[in-house]
Amino acid sequence: MNIRSLTRGDGVLIGAAVVLFIASFLGISGCDGPEAICDQIENPNSWEASPLGWGSFFLGIAGAALVVFSRSLPEQRKVAGLELGQVGATFTIASAWTLLMWVFESNNAGAGLILGVIAALVLAGAAVAGPMVPALKAPLVGAPKPQTPQPYGMQPGQPGPQGVPGGYGYPGAQHPQYGGPQDPSQGAGQPFGAQAAAPQPQAAQQPEPQAQAQPAAGFEPFWFAVPVARPLYAEDGSQAPIAELAPGTWYLAVEQRGATLVAQTQDGRRGVLQDTTGIQRG
Repeated sequence: MNIRSLTRGDGVLIGAAVVLFIASFLGISGCDGPEAICDQIENPNSWEASPLGWGSFFLGIAGAALVVFSRSLPEQRKVAGLELGQVGATFTIASAWTLLMWVFESNNAGAGLILGVIAALVLAGAAVAGPMVPALKAPLVGAPKPQTPQPYGMQPGQPGPQGVPGGYGYPGAQHPQYGGPQDPSQGAGQPFGAQAAAPQPQAAQQPEPQAQAQPAAGFEPFWFAVPVARPLYAEDGSQAPIAELAPGTWYLAVEQRGATLVAQTQDGRRGVLQDTTGIQRG
């Protein structure tokens, strides 16, 4: 069960069912006499009085389980023409009613009966009012807050797009050339606004010619971040993703082709970003 699918009403149901289960092990009768005499009197719990344990306490716990389970299902299941949630709510009402009768008929109700009838009343109220009261229909656990994208290569807490730029790859940052001077296979760092050079092929390999579309007129490269993970497709038009752009990372848009962008990843790979909705420009 996904905990984020639970409502506050479900939380009340679960809590009341736990209290009802604990109360079922407490004594069901009290004693007003001297302590020495009360200690000699056996005080059974609800399970030792089988009709009370199975007919009231267990009925309420089972009803709460059915209601919570039914609300977690994508489609309601029916038993004898009734939805599981309706059956569970009926069980909780029956449990509260029978426990009230036990309290009224008891000459001296014990802690188990008193705590049990309180829990059963709360259980029945939450089962019936849960789908109707807005406060109980609210999610039990709120949705996680979206993380603020951090510039490519920066750690949280460092200046972001609105502050002083810093970190590798962000516009205006002071950083060594791509790949570092100790990596001769990488070309020299390119200034912002220029297309980063791809790694030079080895002498034994023959580069394959590939037609590249020209950038749109007046286009200037810019940095951007995606709101959610999005695939990057090959420039030859194939639908096989070559990389995935992750939120919180800045990428360089080097060309514009209609409604799509040609983006470059941190390892020098280039591809077409087909879905550009909601991107954040740096």
